Amino acid sequence: MMLPLKKLPTAVIKKISGLFFDIDDTFTTHGKIRGTAFQALWALKDAGLKVVPITGRPAGWCDHIARMWPVDGIVGENGAFYFWYDEEERKLKKRFMDPDKVREEKRRRLQEVREEILRSVPGTAVASDQHYREADLAIDYCEDVPPLEWKEVEKICAIFREHGTNFKVSSIHVNGWFGDYDKLGMTKIFAHERWGVHLDDQKDRFLFCGDSPNDEPMFAYFPYTAAVQNITRFADRMTHLPRFVASQGGGEGFAEITKMILQQRETKTA
Repeated sequence: MMLPLKKLPTAVIKKISGLFFDIDDTFTTHGKIRGTAFQALWALKDAGLKVVPITGRPAGWCDHIARMWPVDGIVGENGAFYFWYDEEERKLKKRFMDPDKVREEKRRRLQEVREEILRSVPGTAVASDQHYREADLAIDYCEDVPPLEWKEVEKICAIFREHGTNFKVSSIHVNGWFGDYDKLGMTKIFAHERWGVHLDDQKDRFLFCGDSPNDEPMFAYFPYTAAVQNITRFADRMTHLPRFVASQGGGEGFAEITKMILQQRETKTA
């Protein structure tokens, strides 16, 4: 059962050193980044907290985000890589799960999956950001196409499954890829390689914020998790739910979560 955000214990909030968060419909509202959400992200960064988006969005987007947002890095394409901007060298750096040749071969295999989905599930489309992807196939079921019924989304999942791919349903896409990685696995790698942090030992120092089924590995792993209100759209289709839920959805919910964290930190130092 998800509890109201206000039930998140003060003692927990005060020891949080970082925030991992999803982007679509967690940080955004109806596809837009509102000023309140972006200001909240800057406030977290300015307060000295670690902030890392964990997203299904493509490498091309992640290049921009790692360079220009106030973040410590970004995990993209559901765990295929992480990027970060090296401030000392003034250079974007990238860490992929698979080498170039392996990614190329997997993209070729995904073309067959793509053709079958588009042929078998009318109303679907390849996601408009597919051209910027390195490792996965994103099928749009409600971002730039009229929303499909859930049974059609399940058909997409079934085709991915038949081809032996991993797949996750986000709030807008079904993403499929060949490989055993996911958001959580690459988040652990990022924390270890970039910060020297073994999350298995220190996961109670981080909060994860999300909104949809592709966040389930994170909800299941972290002891302290919060969702924005629109998670209720998927709650009855999920096994692992967050412990707490904001009263507002999208970016406003993200700002609500951020406000609670920062207020408690201020109380600590008062």
